[in-house]
Amino acid sequence: MIQSEIREFIFEENREAPSCHASTVLPLEGGRVLAAWFAGAHEGADDVGIWLSVRENGAWSCPRRITPEDGVPHWNPVLYRGKDGAVRLFYKAGRTIQGWKTWVTVSRDGGGTWSEPRLLVEGDTSGGRGPVKNKCLLLSDGTLLAPASTEQENDWRAFLDRSRDDGGTWERTDFIRRPKDEKGRVVQMIQPTLWEAPEGQVHALMRTNAGRLYRSDSPDGGLTWCGAYPTEVPNNNSGVDLARSGDGRLWLLCNPVGEDRGVRTPLTLLVSGDNGESWEKALDLETEPGEYSYPAIVCQGGTLYAAYTWQRRRIVFVQLKI
Repeated sequence: MIQSEIREFIFEENREAPSCHASTVLPLEGGRVLAAWFAGAHEGADDVGIWLSVRENGAWSCPRRITPEDGVPHWNPVLYRGKDGAVRLFYKAGRTIQGWKTWVTVSRDGGGTWSEPRLLVEGDTSGGRGPVKNKCLLLSDGTLLAPASTEQENDWRAFLDRSRDDGGTWERTDFIRRPKDEKGRVVQMIQPTLWEAPEGQVHALMRTNAGRLYRSDSPDGGLTWCGAYPTEVPNNNSGVDLARSGDGRLWLLCNPVGEDRGVRTPLTLLVSGDNGESWEKALDLETEPGEYSYPAIVCQGGTLYAAYTWQRRRIVFVQLKI
C-alpha cells in the first residue's frame, strides 16, 4: 500500500526556540515544501512565534521566525495556497485560548517574504475565526472552508468559516450540535478536519473528550451540519488530520488511544476506502514512549506529505507514495 517513504527531522535543534508544536505543511511546485510551527521557551510563553522552513533539493532550510516579536504567544499556524498562487499563513495570538484572535500574513514568493500580519476578522471577540489547527478545504464550487472551533472554559464547540472570495471575507456557520455521552455529559468537540465526497457533501471529524472521534456531515457545501455522532476511531483528546487521495481513499493521522487526555503514542496512519465508514491501519509512524502528536497531512497527486510534533523538541516531515 505504501510504496516509498521519506521520514526526517526538519531541524535537529533550535536553541532560540527549544519547544515546538502544531506544525502545518504545504507542497509547492518543483518538489518544494513549506512547513511552519509554533516555537519558543514553552507553549504559551510570551516569546512563542511562528517559525518556517523550506524543503528544496532534498534539504530543509534553517528555521526562521516569520511573525512579529510582539510579546504575545502565537499558536497553531495553518498554510494555504490561494487561487492566485499566493501563500497565506493563518495563526492565533493571545495569552489565553479563550482570548485568541486570528491573524493572517501573505507570501507572494513561495515563503521567502511575508506581508505585515492583519486580523482575519476585525472586531472578533469569539476566541478565534478561520482555521483553528487543520488546513482549509477548497470545495468543487470554489467555496473555501476553514475548520474552526472555540475553547471557552468547559465549553468546546466546533463550527465552519466559509469564504466565497478565497479567504478575503468570511461568514461563520452555527456551531455543530453536540450530543451527550453515555454518562449524560455534553461531548466537547474542537479542531475539525474536513473532506468533500461526493461533490457538495462535506464531512468533518473532530477531536473530543469522549474517547473517540466524532463526525458530522453537511449536504450543502458546509452551510448546515447534522448533529455530531461517534465513530469507531479512538481519540485521546489530541489533534488529528486527514487527506483525501484522488482515488477516493481517506488517510487519517491520529493517536488511536481511546482515553481522554491519553498518551500521545502511537502515531498511526489509518486508511478508509468507504468514505470514513470504516478504517484500517496503514502504517505506524511512531510507537515508542513519548509525545508524537498534532499531525498535519496533505495529498498531492499520489503522494502524502505530513508533519508532526516529536517530543515537543523537533518537527518530523514524512513523504509517502501511495
